[in-house]
Order: sequence, then C-alpha cells, then structure tokens
Amino acid sequence: MSTAPRIGYGGQAVLEGVMMRGRRYMAVAVRAPDRSIVLHSERLPVHLYGGVISRVPLLRGVTMLWDSLVLGLAALTFSADVAMREEGERHQPTTTGMKAATWGSVAIALVLGVGLFFVLPLLLVGLYERAVSPSFWSHLIETFVRLGLLVGYVYVVGFTGEIRRVYRYHGAEHKTIHAYEHGDPLVAAAIQRYPTAHPRCGTAFLLLVIVVSIIVFALIGTPDLVTRIASRIVLIPVIAGIAYELLRFGGTHYEKSPLVRLMVAPGILLQAITTKQPDDDMIEVAVAAFTEMQRLEDAGDVPAPASAAASG
Repeated sequence: MSTAPRIGYGGQAVLEGVMMRGRRYMAVAVRAPDRSIVLHSERLPVHLYGGVISRVPLLRGVTMLWDSLVLGLAALTFSADVAMREEGERHQPTTTGMKAATWGSVAIALVLGVGLFFVLPLLLVGLYERAVSPSFWSHLIETFVRLGLLVGYVYVVGFTGEIRRVYRYHGAEHKTIHAYEHGDPLVAAAIQRYPTAHPRCGTAFLLLVIVVSIIVFALIGTPDLVTRIASRIVLIPVIAGIAYELLRFGGTHYEKSPLVRLMVAPGILLQAITTKQPDDDMIEVAVAAFTEMQRLEDAGDVPAPASAAASG
C-alpha cells in the first residue's frame, strides 16, 4: 500500500453531508431528500490559506478557527438549505463572505462558545471562592468544570437523531481522508477498513485547547475574578495557536512515534463520542466532497455551480 503525500486536507461533517477543505478550495456534498448528491464549492480566502498567516507558526492557528466557525457554519447553512428544499428545487448560490446569516451564526457561536467553555467555569469558581480564598484548587476546579462541559456537551447532543447522523458523517469524513493519505482508492470497500478517528480532528483540537489553557491560565495565577475573565477571553487566540501547532505535530508524526501516539490518545478516545460508523451511502457523500475539492485544487478551476448534482 503506497503512501500519498500528506497535504493538509481536512473537513467537517454537516447535516446529511460533508465539507472538505483543501489549500485553495472547499467543497460541500449533501445528500438531498431525493437521494441525489448536491455539491457546492468556493475559493478560500487567499490571505488566510495562502498568505503570511498560513506560514507563521502559532499565527496559522487562526485558520483552524476559521475552518470551525466561518467555513463550518457556511457549510452547515448550505446543508440545511438542501435538506429543507422541495424536490427538484435548485439551491441558489451564495458567497460565504457576503452571507449575513452565516456571519450572524458565527457571532452567536463565538459568544456562546466563549461563554460556555471559558467564562462559565470561572463564574462557578467564583461561587466557590465566596467560601474560600482563591488558590491552586480554584484553578483545578475550573479545569475539571471546563473539561466536563466539553465532554458532556458532545455526549448529550449525540443523543439527538440528526446529530447522531452528523457523527456518522464525521466518521465518513475521517475514513475518506485516511484512505487518501494511505494511497488507497476512494471507494467504500477500501475506505471502510479505516478507523473513524483521525489525529487531526477538530474534536482533538478542542481537547488540546483545554489542556493548553490549563498551563497558560496557571501562569496567570488567581488575580481578581474580572481580570481572570478578561484573560480567558483575550488569550483564546494564543491558546488556539499553541493547540493548533500541537495538533499539526501529532498529525504529522502519529504513525512514526509511539510517544506521539500516546500524546494523541486522549483526542482519539474523545472521538469515540463524536464519530460513529458510517454506511456506504455516507462514504459516497464524503468521497463526492473530497473528489470535487481535489479536482479544483489540481486544476485551479472556477468552482462548479452550487447546485451541480450527481446521482445518488
């Protein structure tokens, strides 16, 4: 089995579909109600993925946040539009950067994410500190609350039918990228052999953010509560940058070093919650997204029409 060059391809599962992201293009494939596969593709912002930001360590972690928020929510919006359309209706193309609904969703997701995973744990610690003075235990409690919120959130939402299917498409995304990276043909029979977890997964990134925050926030100590809340918000880009470099290192050396595999193991274990075994139809959707993205990457084409469809 040959090994293909490791290009930083990634992706994200959406409602009944998968988004695949390359170096210059992203493509989304969604299973429509009529069982066809609907494709949408866009050119990525050059200043983020091809400029200085993409080459500077720590700073390039911004692209991971962009993937998760802007690209991810744009792909999710597209998939929801496809899921709700009438049979035979064509989706009207929109531009990610110009779509107000996407940017509104980004703002809401950012506020909720920062509030839930960074500010809320500290507010709960503040209640604890009404009884005792701030100490190392305050920091430890904040850490466990933050970790508990992350694990609890991804576990609980997985009980809903739609999100459970998203987790299965998440597994299809990972399996497809595994197959490409190992030089296997992108067909279900070959792809299904691979695990649903991947060392460069966004779930692992979130866990790394929490681990890095433990160290960074410990260096700050326990000043007054307002200062600590401000530090949690201001330092998010720094923490994300460090976490991205660790994720990148782990993905590059995962198969070469037992020590790196040990380091990556918690992120792989957490993916037991956020990825599930896909069926062949889901694999077909993931392959459609990957193939379209790679076609654009190789040819440098203008993206295909937003409503281009293949047979389901």
